[in-house]
Amino acid sequence: MATDKNKNENLSVEDRLKALYALQTTLSEIDRIKTIRGELPLEVKDLEDHIEGLKTRIDNYTNEKEELRKKLIAENAKINEAREKIAKYKEQIDNVRNNREFDLLNKESEFQALEIQLCERHINDYNRTIENVENKIKATKEELADREHILSDKKAELNEIVSETRQDEERLREQAKNLEPSIDPRTLTAFKRIRKSARNGLGVVYIQRNACGGCFNRIPPQKQLEIKMRKKIIVCEYCGRILIDPQLAGIEEM
Repeated sequence: MATDKNKNENLSVEDRLKALYALQTTLSEIDRIKTIRGELPLEVKDLEDHIEGLKTRIDNYTNEKEELRKKLIAENAKINEAREKIAKYKEQIDNVRNNREFDLLNKESEFQALEIQLCERHINDYNRTIENVENKIKATKEELADREHILSDKKAELNEIVSETRQDEERLREQAKNLEPSIDPRTLTAFKRIRKSARNGLGVVYIQRNACGGCFNRIPPQKQLEIKMRKKIIVCEYCGRILIDPQLAGIEEM
């Protein structure tokens, strides 16, 4: 760590600016590779999340259907129990000794008949709900199959692009890693912060037609002269990007 620090201190501002621009160029090339991939990684991730959501939805529908089936069994059991009671009450009615017992047993039979009607109504409701849930399961499974097919195609497309660009990206990342020790930590941290917030990922830009190459605001002649002298790191007062002269970037001024 101390060796790297001393190495940074011995480097001139010009050397640091050259390393910064080389780093920017390398990172821009990595950005270009990512652009080639486009939105595919995000599309793949969104599809994977959506598929997981569909699977969860199917599980929830399946559990709901199972609960409804349990309720159907319970309602049918109630009906059987009520019918047994009605049959028993009818037997008892044949042996009643007075009108009071007759009325009581008759009312009990009527009550059980009403219970059967209520259970049958519940059964009809549960069956309709089960049919509705089954339709939802079917539709969701169809959507799941469709999404899985799309995901398979997207993954194949992404893997092909990644395979084609992996070697170049790995080489560029290694190149960027080797450039970083040539830049003092404070400047490197500032560069990464600027680059992260910049719309096009440019943290270092050269002067173009007397203006900042990032935001295109005009740079005063005196500041342009200071930039050409390469004695200190100068940033654009409008966008905050680090400024270099075209010659350092290997560009001939028109």
